[in-house]
Amino acid sequence: MMPLQAQTDPIRIQRILRLVFSQPRPPVARCRLLSSGFGPGHMLKITEDITGTKACLGCGCCMDACPVLARDPRRLRRVESRSSLALETLVDEDCDRCGNCALACPQVDPTIKHYLVQTHLAEGMAELLNKAATDEMFVLDLVLGNQ
Repeated sequence: MMPLQAQTDPIRIQRILRLVFSQPRPPVARCRLLSSGFGPGHMLKITEDITGTKACLGCGCCMDACPVLARDPRRLRRVESRSSLALETLVDEDCDRCGNCALACPQVDPTIKHYLVQTHLAEGMAELLNKAATDEMFVLDLVLGNQ
């Protein structure tokens, strides 16, 4: 989709985005609602003017990108819809907080996607690296201690 030219400035809503990304549920719907909405250059075959609309398209991109649903595809049998609401229903608090759903959604402004990658995902990677280093030291201590 084509977002509006004047996209949401993520720095202006940084506190809200941090809250959204800290919650243990898919962030895609909230990111979409914080975005600018459809731009006039969309390719949907409809006659009404939907410029600025922030509604979910029901395209299912968020569901296709979700690692929780990839690991447990049986969850998909519980709903017929392929919307962000269906994703939240299926995943709920089992969310990995990876942000894939927001990155895959054509309705989320690129500015918010860049913010997600540069802050939330970068911070998450740093946490994982620190944890891995600590775990490696623990395993190394166990191995060396047993000799």
